[in-house]
Amino acid sequence: MEKPLAFRMRPRKIEEVIGQQHLVGKGKIIHRMVEAKQLTSMILYGPPGIGKTSIASAIAGSTKYAFRTLNAVSNNKKDMEIVVAEAKMSGKVVLLLDEVHRLDKGKQDYLLPFLENGLIVLIGATTSNPFHAINPAIRSRCQIFELKPLMPEEIKKALLAAISDEERGLGRYDIAISDEALTHFSSASGGDVRSSLNALELAVLSSHKNEAGKIQISLEDAEECIQKKSFTHDKDGDAHYDVLSAFQKSIRGSDVNGALHYLARLIEAGDLISISRRLLVIAYEDVGLANPQAGARTLAAIETAERVGFPEARIPIANAVIELCLSPKSNSAITAIDSALSDLRKGITGEVPDHLRDAHYQGAQKLGRGVHYLYPHDYENAWVKQQYLPNAIKNKTYYQPKKTGKFEQALASVYEKLLNRRE
Repeated sequence: MEKPLAFRMRPRKIEEVIGQQHLVGKGKIIHRMVEAKQLTSMILYGPPGIGKTSIASAIAGSTKYAFRTLNAVSNNKKDMEIVVAEAKMSGKVVLLLDEVHRLDKGKQDYLLPFLENGLIVLIGATTSNPFHAINPAIRSRCQIFELKPLMPEEIKKALLAAISDEERGLGRYDIAISDEALTHFSSASGGDVRSSLNALELAVLSSHKNEAGKIQISLEDAEECIQKKSFTHDKDGDAHYDVLSAFQKSIRGSDVNGALHYLARLIEAGDLISISRRLLVIAYEDVGLANPQAGARTLAAIETAERVGFPEARIPIANAVIELCLSPKSNSAITAIDSALSDLRKGITGEVPDHLRDAHYQGAQKLGRGVHYLYPHDYENAWVKQQYLPNAIKNKTYYQPKKTGKFEQALASVYEKLLNRRE
């Protein structure tokens, strides 16, 4: 059975790698290592289908070293022993270890000495951030390189190469592909060249010949063969937190379109829990006292979304996102409490003043507890000048109002008057 097109079109040498030019381009780090034949173990991480295996294959092909592929989960220690035995015979083996973040301690301990002496050049492939997911013992022995999703023009280059390649690609077929179809294959996979190549092959093998005897591939054919953007979103993965971060920062920056884009990605992943939690945080962290009613309305939108579920849940959530984006912003509350916590954790504190201490027990008065406390409700406007902070920090001011909304402007006015009367 013939292997998939994406497998057949893997680069045989480093110059054939498409994309990732920040690593494999002339003069870049991996290209330099290959040229000098001074390979070190490395970890390649990034989304699926963007060239991790291709780079490993190209490194092996360019250096003429034996190339073996194992999976950290499905292959056992005995499989690794076979690779090591081969390396001892040949002098060096390039080992692509997929899902390297799942490598257990037994396999890791076995491999480490051979990484140390250079007998095995490990190329670990993972979709997870290695700084979060990979054991430090492995990570410290490897260079870490991040791969990026391919741009549409790079994917188009790979598609055209596959169409013209008679040995490994589709060159033996007489193909007529429209520009629209080629563009769709290039852009609809989300930077996943493997998905684009395999969709192209499906289109070629399933399409009928036109009157001229050519295999005609139209935009409609392309849409059928790659029906949906290859959307990868692991709720426990690094990319998930990147999207959540971009989502919050877009709302904080009042960019409605950016926020809706990242919201759409989270909706497509079906992650209502993360959306809801992040929106509540934003309502109080970023909008805060500039529009305090936004918090209550956000909670109402979330409760509605939870009740109706997807796909309808997108509607109340979108309402909340747009309001939070366009609300005035104030981080004065989080800044105030964080400032107070920072002082406390640095030991900047003091004893509770005696007049504020609990006086609801016998003997409290003899100890001076609660004596001289002034009950604010006994005074005009329920306010009386007295000290509340400990002596060591009695002049501290943690709250710094932001006058970006009418509500906090009113709070700021009251706060400033009270500060003036306190002095």
